[in-house]
Amino acid sequence: MMVLDHGSRLLEDNLETEPRGEETTVLVVDDHRCFADLLSAALGTVEGLRCLATASTAAEGLELTVALRPSVVVMDIEMPGVDGLTATRQLRSVSPGTAVAVVSAHNDGEWIARAARAGASAFIPKGGSLLEMIDVLRAARPGKMILPPSLLGKEQTRDLHRASNRLGLTARELEVLGLIGQGMADKNIARVMGISVHTCRGYVKALYAALQVSRRIDAVNQARRLQLLD
Repeated sequence: MMVLDHGSRLLEDNLETEPRGEETTVLVVDDHRCFADLLSAALGTVEGLRCLATASTAAEGLELTVALRPSVVVMDIEMPGVDGLTATRQLRSVSPGTAVAVVSAHNDGEWIARAARAGASAFIPKGGSLLEMIDVLRAARPGKMILPPSLLGKEQTRDLHRASNRLGLTARELEVLGLIGQGMADKNIARVMGISVHTCRGYVKALYAALQVSRRIDAVNQARRLQLLD
C-alpha cells in the first residue's frame, strides 16, 4: 500500500509541461476500498486537486470516466476481473483527453513498458509518498509517460544529478541510462519517454560516447562501476 506521507519530488525534466490553468480532477480506481478512500480524502486537502469519485472495479471506473471526464485516473494495475492495463486501453479509447496514472507494486522495466503500451501517462510505485503522487498527477498528460524518482531510488537519483555535471550528460540522457539499467529495449524506452526510436538511439549514442563504450552491456557495467546504476 502506498505510504501517504511526504517524500521525494519528480525529476525536473519530467515536469517540463505547461500548467492546466485549472484544477486537476481525479478519479481513483482501486479494489482496495480503504486505500481508495484514504487517497481520496488526502487529495481533497491539496489545493488545485479534487477527487471526483472512487471506483472498485474497472467497469465502474470506465462508466465514471465517461460521466465525469476527470483530468487523471489513478488506476490500480491488479484488480479482479478486468485488470488495470486492459482498463487503461479501454479508458484511453473512450476518453482520450484523460491521463491514466497506473499504480503498481511491480516496478521493473517490463511492467513500465507494458503500462506505456497500454497508454498510461504515469507509473507510480506503491509504497511511494503522497507528495510524489501529487506531483505526478499534476504533471500527467496523455501521450507522455512520467516516471517518479522513487523508481530509481533517492541515492541513485542524486548520483545521476552529480553525473550530469561530471560526464556532461543531459537529464534526458540520464533518464535513458536508468531505463537501460532496467533492461528496457530502445523501442520501449522511446514509448515510455514519449520520443521517437531515432531520438532514443541518439541518446544511447551520446551515453556510449560519455561512458567510452560501444555496447549496451558495457554501458551498464561502466555505469555500475561509476555507481550510476544499482
